[in-house]
Order: sequence, then C-alpha cells, then structure tokens
Amino acid sequence: MTTADLGILRIGARVLLLDPHDRVLLIHARDPDQPTHHWWELPGGGLDPGETPTDAAIRELAEETGIHLDHLGPCLWIRETRFRYRNRDHHRREHVYLARPSRFSPTTAIAPTANEKLGLIEHRWWSYHELAHCRDKLLPPALPTLLSQVLAGIVPDEPLLLFA
Repeated sequence: MTTADLGILRIGARVLLLDPHDRVLLIHARDPDQPTHHWWELPGGGLDPGETPTDAAIRELAEETGIHLDHLGPCLWIRETRFRYRNRDHHRREHVYLARPSRFSPTTAIAPTANEKLGLIEHRWWSYHELAHCRDKLLPPALPTLLSQVLAGIVPDEPLLLFA
C-alpha cells in the first residue's frame, strides 16, 4: 500500500473566477475509472514542491483555462475534503481565492496533465441563477450559497473553513 492509498493530506488551491456579468467559471470533470461519476468544480489543483497556495492557484488557472493572472483577490475559504478518485482515497485541503480580472481571454496555451485530459469534459461560465438550479454535483456543494455571499459583497476577513 502506498501513502497515496492512505489518503495523505495534499494541499491545493482553486480560483473563484468571476467575469463582468458575475458568472463563475467551472470545470466539468469525471473520474476516468467511473465515467458516470462527474461534477463541476472551480479551476485549480495541487501545489508543486515549494509553491505557495497563491502561486499554485495562478499556475493551475493558466494550465487549465489559458487565463493568466498576475494576482488574486482574498482567500475566501479553505475546504478540507476526503474523496475517492481513480480507485484511491484522497485527502485535500484547498485554498480558494477570489479573482475578478479585467481580461478573460486565454493568453497562454492550456496545458492539462494526462490525468486532467482523461477527466475533462468541458469548461462553462455559470450565473448564480444557473448554479442555484443545477442538479449536477457541485464542488463545493455549498457553491451557490457561497457565491451569493460574494456577489452580495460579503467577503470574510479570514477564510471560512469548509469540511466535506
């Protein structure tokens, strides 16, 4: 048994990317080993060695969407979760940052990992109304509520802690 099989904690970072119409960009993904298991999530992923959560969020956003940002807004929440993916247990703690850039066109080539290529279905911009009525799995599950708070201008001084 490897340490990955034990669900060792991995730190990650994601971006709540909002366009001028207050839509959020989500990635539709699936487990390649269980194609009927799919979900919508914020762009992001795990930290590379020596990388900060902020740097990882910027890098992952560029790799997954082609959108490169110079900086991010505040860390909105830290989400800790345990899940099964590719027949292995995982344990993640992800820092989620707000970003409202002025430019939304990809400026770099998308560079998904081999694993991301296997699981990627599509990218889509969602309005709050669409998210609130979504029947697919959302990560985090409280995303519509969390988004409504951000859109109302409620941004925490310290990141909210979310556990799944």
